[in-house]
Amino acid sequence: MSTIELTKENFDEIVSGNDFVLIDFWAEWCGPCKQFGPVFERSSETHEDLVFAKVDTEAQPELAQALQIQSIPTVMIVRENIAVFAQPGALPEEALEDVIGQARALDMDEVRASVTEAAQGEPAEAEAEAEQGQQAQGS
Repeated sequence: MSTIELTKENFDEIVSGNDFVLIDFWAEWCGPCKQFGPVFERSSETHEDLVFAKVDTEAQPELAQALQIQSIPTVMIVRENIAVFAQPGALPEEALEDVIGQARALDMDEVRASVTEAAQGEPAEAEAEAEQGQQAQGS
């Protein structure tokens, strides 16, 4: 399968409409991006059941910023609307295949439960820290 060009206009539709999306954040001027591009393309031909997408960070700076991409190339894997992997650097072919295998093997029920738990825990932690701060000020 050939790669899809992701933009801020089609990002939500592509990512929410597919269970497994690999995203390559790149730019034309980036040497490592050019080296990684063919690796990403070959992988897209091997895994025809997955969606492979590219984000040109020069053409889509808002999208790259919204996803907190700080260096390129960066590979991100989104499964069922949850980013399960994001790593900067040009991955060798074997490493990309390994990451895809690990992402395929994830128990998404466990991942969702972990995300929900983390989201519920953050406000409670903030409240506890605030309470401790107030107690410290009162002493």
